[in-house]
Amino acid sequence: MSRVFNFSAGPAMLPEAVLQQAKQELLDWQGSGMSVMEMSHRGKEFMSIANQAEADLRELLAIPSHYKVLFAQGGASLQFSAVPINLLRGKTTADYFNTGIWSKKAINEAKRYCEVNIVASSADSHTTVPAPTTWQLNPDAAYVHYTPNETIGGLEFDAIPDVGDVPLVADMSSTLLSRPLDVAKFGVIYAGAQKNIGPAGLTLVIVRDDLIGHVVAGSPTLLDYQTLADNESMYNTPPTYAWYIAGLVFQWLKAQGGLAAMADINQRKAKKLYAAIDGSDFYQNPVDKRHRSWMNLPFTLADAQLDAPFLSEAKAAGLLALKGHRSVGGMRASIYNAMPEAGVDALIEFMHHFAQQHG
Repeated sequence: MSRVFNFSAGPAMLPEAVLQQAKQELLDWQGSGMSVMEMSHRGKEFMSIANQAEADLRELLAIPSHYKVLFAQGGASLQFSAVPINLLRGKTTADYFNTGIWSKKAINEAKRYCEVNIVASSADSHTTVPAPTTWQLNPDAAYVHYTPNETIGGLEFDAIPDVGDVPLVADMSSTLLSRPLDVAKFGVIYAGAQKNIGPAGLTLVIVRDDLIGHVVAGSPTLLDYQTLADNESMYNTPPTYAWYIAGLVFQWLKAQGGLAAMADINQRKAKKLYAAIDGSDFYQNPVDKRHRSWMNLPFTLADAQLDAPFLSEAKAAGLLALKGHRSVGGMRASIYNAMPEAGVDALIEFMHHFAQQHG
């Protein structure tokens, strides 16, 4: 069976070259006689994999030396707790942007640990980011948290928020590694791996050194960034195979020309798909054009009764996982790094044909 174009929001497509290399190394990693899945995480073989992965990630993102890179577990959702536990540092309030379902989940978790000030909210529709002139930042907040890209709603900040000297925290699960990033503007960046990084089960955390070591008393050991940093992310057994695959993805990204090259490709893919949506009366995207996501493109059909036939015919054409999130309906095309431009072209061609047939 030939491979399909998988538009899933996550777990998402992986680069075919990465899968091929993993296939070749599955039973015997570089003459070790073992699969990576069988290696001790403290053995020299896996340690070399882990060290190379971190080095490649640091190179891709130009991560400053005063930031730790943690390879954690629990998904981005566990970081909703880890962030306040590590960053409150004796303070009682934190600032949060509410721009979608994932930021709302982060807010609800933070309320377990502190008072949450909503800087700005688009809760009515989640179709735009409120203008900076309306933001209500608290200069005494322990940190400011935002979700640069809302995977479900397809809403994206068009710039990094200016929050002064308060540490900025970002859930970058669906955008990290899709373009260059100035890491120095952030206190903490975290991301679940299953979109642009690797398989589900791994979570990246990039944290500035001065924000480590101030955990809320009585917190779980594995949520303490200091514990992870001191033990090179190996306080307990890490998700070794997911870490290995992520390392292969980092090498693949470097081979593509790095994040600047990926940004050009990703922006081009998004522009042509939005053009297809906007150029037809049959499809619609509700998001403010200034804040449309490069990664997750939701759209609706002129007649919702055609949703099922659209999905069925798309699947038959080798275009999978286009159903929108249950909370918003319609369709959603997630076009992360590993989605080739040919996949976007195939979707556009299918959409045009479907509209002609049913419009």
